[in-house]
Amino acid sequence: MSELNSKQWFTEIFSPSGSAFSLRIEQKLAEVQSPFQHIEMYQTTDFGNLMVIDGVIMLSSRDNFLYHEMLSHPVLFTHPAPKNVVIIGGGDCGTLREVLKHPDIERVTQIDIDEQVTRMAERFFPELCASNNDPRATLLFADGIQYMRETPAGSVDVIIVDSTDPIGPGEGLFNRAFYQSCLAALKPGGILVQQSESPLIHMQLLNDMRQAMKDAGFADLQTLQFPQMVYPSGWWTCTLARKDQAIDGFRRDAAANPAFETVYYNAEVHQASMALPNFMRQQLAAQ
Repeated sequence: MSELNSKQWFTEIFSPSGSAFSLRIEQKLAEVQSPFQHIEMYQTTDFGNLMVIDGVIMLSSRDNFLYHEMLSHPVLFTHPAPKNVVIIGGGDCGTLREVLKHPDIERVTQIDIDEQVTRMAERFFPELCASNNDPRATLLFADGIQYMRETPAGSVDVIIVDSTDPIGPGEGLFNRAFYQSCLAALKPGGILVQQSESPLIHMQLLNDMRQAMKDAGFADLQTLQFPQMVYPSGWWTCTLARKDQAIDGFRRDAAANPAFETVYYNAEVHQASMALPNFMRQQLAAQ
């Protein structure tokens, strides 16, 4: 639920937690109704441009680096030698840009069901789309669930699920059947990572996701935490699932000396993101 009041504050109301988040708006830049969802673009006074889908804030210019970097670099530095990456969702192309910063990546295929998200990002977040024409990148506008079902077995090193909440087009990306398709597509040692919502207000969803990953046959899981101001509670997670072996740390030396620049991510942040508060440890251990 969202509203734009007379004082030009865009407010997203999150009723399940009795909370709301507002940003001051200068003007609405554009809106479009795609076959899948309603997309709006705003110019804010302090957070740059703002993308809203079906009344829910997706990203702002000011803080999207937190999400995009944490969904990309931890998994790529955890895998020993990623070459072939698939991104499910990610239509704003920020995650694609971060993945392509890794010089050893040979191929990235992004599959988002809604082409309009990418077209709006190209207009209003061109910095996120800077790598769309990289020869290693392929952008497809199709059903990611079907794509994973049809992906040849043992062909992918890393799968990044950069999805919306588990409603609408994103609903089918949070269940055992989808995770089984991902498991089959991964090479030995391959890793799936998915945004896994807020531990403060979506803990049941996080538990359900992890259980579905385990039921699908993944050998080991690791949930990482990071701040994300414009999302409900301002506290977010992503969860890694490894196909057939334990997640035993990450390539610290490579993460500490990357061949590219980041705004938030570094080796120390990666290490810190793995430290979970007691209530999360207790609930995840109870699975």
